[in-house]
Amino acid sequence: MSIKVIIVGSKGRMGQALLACAPKHRGLQVVAQIDQGDDLAAAIDRGDVVVDFSSHAVTTHVGTLCAKHKKALVIGTTGHNDTETFEIKQARKEIPIVWASNFSTGVNTLFWLTRKAAEILGPEFDLEVVEMHHRLKRDAPSGTARTLAEILAHVRGLHLKEATRHGRVGIVGERTPAEIGIHSLRGGDVVGDHTVIFANTGERLELTHKASSRDTFANGALRAAEWVVKQKPGLYDMQDVLGLK
Repeated sequence: MSIKVIIVGSKGRMGQALLACAPKHRGLQVVAQIDQGDDLAAAIDRGDVVVDFSSHAVTTHVGTLCAKHKKALVIGTTGHNDTETFEIKQARKEIPIVWASNFSTGVNTLFWLTRKAAEILGPEFDLEVVEMHHRLKRDAPSGTARTLAEILAHVRGLHLKEATRHGRVGIVGERTPAEIGIHSLRGGDVVGDHTVIFANTGERLELTHKASSRDTFANGALRAAEWVVKQKPGLYDMQDVLGLK
């Protein structure tokens, strides 16, 4: 029996990619397409899982509605503030949620490699994250870049907000060992490029992932949808879906 999926943000770039990729997932059936002006509440009982790629401002409402109707949820929106994040996480008490900054298998491998590299190389290496996306992306840095920085901060035992340097300008002084640089580039139609730089005197290691198609993210999100409906209430990410933890 097919898992019934409701796509929120269906008219956006990722929503269209999800609809294009869904027929390749034989265990899934898209039963509703929701976008601005549509009523999710009227359709939610038709689905088993909601995949949300709308906007951070909408996800809070989606999470509350899914929790009320006991529907699993996959969240692909980024740019949430602290209040939105807190409210969304409350739903994990009632339903299983996969919330990921990036659904690509390659990017989640990058997350794993970044952690291992940071552990092996140690505190002697300076840490920088560089990301580039298309000119229409509204939030910066990307959710994926933030996740990479969170991984680095965790390994180093740093407080991310205090350690982060979003670009540098003027007489900023010498770089300190406790800094994690994050640099956001925007232009053209770049789907998503991310590089983690480990720099030391005499050598430098760079880990890079480049996405050329949104289908990569869409297929990952649909894979997450198949997985999450079988889970207990709680908060999961793509590392859980892929068995990388």
